[in-house]
Amino acid sequence: MPNHSESLDRVFQALADGTRRDFVARLIRGPASVSQLAQPLAMSLPAVMQHLQVLEACGLVSSEKVGRVRTYQIDPQVLRTAEEWIARQRTSWDQRLDRLDDHLAEQPPEQPSEQGSTS
Repeated sequence: MPNHSESLDRVFQALADGTRRDFVARLIRGPASVSQLAQPLAMSLPAVMQHLQVLEACGLVSSEKVGRVRTYQIDPQVLRTAEEWIARQRTSWDQRLDRLDDHLAEQPPEQPSEQGSTS
């Protein structure tokens, strides 16, 4: 289990950066080359490659080089694992909030305080 937790940590660390989230969003639509991923950005190719290496190291993306072109694609299972973790957390918090709501509903209504009344 610690291995699973560590890999999930790396996924969330990778997704903490907006540029990498943009890359993931683009790759969800389909594979793309480094130049296609870099094209809309005002950053150097080495900087783009560093972001892609982080995504590849945590398993969110994989790459294939054919000739001089390196193409990246998303690994949906790794993304699904992060999504499932978030869904479990949401379910847990929903249950806690439901219990709090039930508890508050069982409490008698508060009587208005007569302190500070200047009638």
